[in-house]
Amino acid sequence: MAWTYIVECADGSFYTGSTDLIDVEARIWQHNNDRDMSAKFTRRRRPVRLVYAEAFDRVEDAFAREKQIQGWSRAKKLALIELRGADLPDLSRPHRRDVASTSSATGSAPDCGEARSLRQAQ
Repeated sequence: MAWTYIVECADGSFYTGSTDLIDVEARIWQHNNDRDMSAKFTRRRRPVRLVYAEAFDRVEDAFAREKQIQGWSRAKKLALIELRGADLPDLSRPHRRDVASTSSATGSAPDCGEARSLRQAQ
């Protein structure tokens, strides 16, 4: 099993990652506690909180989904986190990039077995 996940950082920013760990919560623990295994981006923005996760059978699919989501705008990521799938096409902007992203917003999502939002309603 592999995961694509989004964490919300202490400063309100989002970090999208993927892991081949069976327990996605273990990866989040690493982001919060392990200097060597956490991403540089999240190390400076602790604590992080898991807000979205998708399970995949293959790590290659999880990685492809990570790269796809990284190319999305914040608004589109929020729609995904809030499970507002119907809003995703309207939030897509061909050839538009986030300031911090180098990936395009195009491409189809790999087939995944499970998606769950963990963000509390605000």
